[in-house]
Amino acid sequence: MSSEPPPGSGQQPPEDDPFRKQPPPPGGPGSPYGDQPPYGGQPPPPPGGGPYGGDPYGSGGYPADPLAGMPPLADSGKRTLARILDMILVGIVVWLLTWGFGVTELDVDTDKVEYGKSLAQSAIAAVLYIAYDTALTVRTGQTLGKKLLNLRVANLDNGATPSVQTNLIRAAVLWIPFAFCCACIWTAICGGWSYFDRPYKQGLHDKAAKTVVVSTGS
Repeated sequence: MSSEPPPGSGQQPPEDDPFRKQPPPPGGPGSPYGDQPPYGGQPPPPPGGGPYGGDPYGSGGYPADPLAGMPPLADSGKRTLARILDMILVGIVVWLLTWGFGVTELDVDTDKVEYGKSLAQSAIAAVLYIAYDTALTVRTGQTLGKKLLNLRVANLDNGATPSVQTNLIRAAVLWIPFAFCCACIWTAICGGWSYFDRPYKQGLHDKAAKTVVVSTGS
């Protein structure tokens, strides 16, 4: 069975992904990208296998360090700014759609809140945020905010652009709690996790999807 994505999915076949790491040459497990510093500028992972257990070289024969050959991990501050830009862009669309369909709930008086409208607005927001994140990231690893700030999402194990399934998991973990219950708190916890996580600087949504965010330029 072919491993290529179905026609029209917008995702490049894995072998055509320019960011995908290649197995080490026969002479040794050195970086497939030449003299780039190992570990993406981060401390090496602990011995005993890959970041999620198993064969330290994986089924594809990649080096034990999953960051070898990747660009440096993205600065968490730039990640936060990119996420704010994405939230503003999609938030405008959410507001316009909910206003157009008459489901916007702006009354702060809890005695007058129409919970049906509030739930509908949350559902629309969740769908749009997940669709936005998934549709854009599956093509190049970048949302508009990440593209503006020279960041991209990559699979931790091979550096490739994440698949549709991986991006759906990542987006769902980030946006479903945001839309339905605890927007500010969850965003701070989920995204802010990257400020303290070592050695891969992952948010909770990255951990669920086994991805990292890397820098693509200055």
